[in-house]
Amino acid sequence: MNRKILVADDEQHLLNTVRAYLENAGFQVTTVKNGRDALFAARHEQPDLVLLDVMMPEMDGWQVARLLRKESDVPILFLTARIDETDQITGLEIGADEYVTKPFSPRVLVAKVRAILRRAYGDLSSEPITWRVGGLELNTATYTVTKDGRRIDVTPSEFDLLKVLIGRPGRVFTRMELLDQTQGEAYAAYERTIDVHIKNLRAKIEDDPRNPQYIETVYGVGYRMRADE
Repeated sequence: MNRKILVADDEQHLLNTVRAYLENAGFQVTTVKNGRDALFAARHEQPDLVLLDVMMPEMDGWQVARLLRKESDVPILFLTARIDETDQITGLEIGADEYVTKPFSPRVLVAKVRAILRRAYGDLSSEPITWRVGGLELNTATYTVTKDGRRIDVTPSEFDLLKVLIGRPGRVFTRMELLDQTQGEAYAAYERTIDVHIKNLRAKIEDDPRNPQYIETVYGVGYRMRADE
């Protein structure tokens, strides 16, 4: 199955380059040059992944992502020339799965796209696996998370992080370990991204995110999923 990718950027030469590399990798690609067109295309084309430039005319990438997150869990990757850490954290808090700064290698971008899609949609031939802790359940066959029978909408990165934690209840993971197991790479500069994803997950699965019952903080070390007694 050829995955559909939506790319939104106001730089035509970048759109041409990204499209060429993604199509050469076997993806179906739609390109737009402003935020409003990106939102329209995302709603009507139903892409499997959205690549958004942050600074675009008519509507910036953050606005587009916020609106998309209200109605879809489609993976989002930001493309931007902004390198400030605060901007990266903002993107992740909105619900983005990856943040790539310009200039970037098109080959590396294609590799990141493949990794995100693999995490988001998995291998359909894989054996279904379900993990449960209390009323929380994660199913890798249907790629769903439920709590007390109610479906919880999570992003692909949040799903991957939750899968690592719920797969080893009681086991403490450092931020670097979680980065390595969910992103395939671990750099100290990215450790805060784990904190952002944990914060977003707690807001979705905990009755009281300030007093979490599922994802516990081990101060000075990292995080763990509570173990059922």
